[in-house]
Amino acid sequence: MGCTGVTAHATFWHHLRTNFVTDYCGRMADADEVRRIVEKLPHVVEIDSDGFDFRVGNHGFVWSYPERRPGRPRVIRTDIAVLYVGDESEKQALLLGEPDLFFTTPSYEGHPLVMLRLAEVDVDRLTELITDAWRMRAPDDLARDLD
Repeated sequence: MGCTGVTAHATFWHHLRTNFVTDYCGRMADADEVRRIVEKLPHVVEIDSDGFDFRVGNHGFVWSYPERRPGRPRVIRTDIAVLYVGDESEKQALLLGEPDLFFTTPSYEGHPLVMLRLAEVDVDRLTELITDAWRMRAPDDLARDLD
């Protein structure tokens, strides 16, 4: 099976995976979906940025990943969300349990934040993750408004 067969095989599996995930597990997420989810949460403020940056009670809970590479300008990646996860144990559980979805970088060491590949997560799961981040960051008097 030459290169054509390998390419066709890989294309078939990519198509199957994409369609299966979209049809049976829900739509896959993107930056627009992040906005749609956040718009349903109370007391959210969006900070002006090249991507998205949402806060509740002056605390960030989800924003676009500001990718930094040595010797290059910072690039705002709207296909990757930085998500507040509460503590180091939750961060490690996500990173180890779902490495296709979550990753971190050295600059985020010691912070309860993970990067989330939006194209790999379905909308239901993204809604859960963003809502949980909102709950953890919202002051008590604001968090009551979600319930």
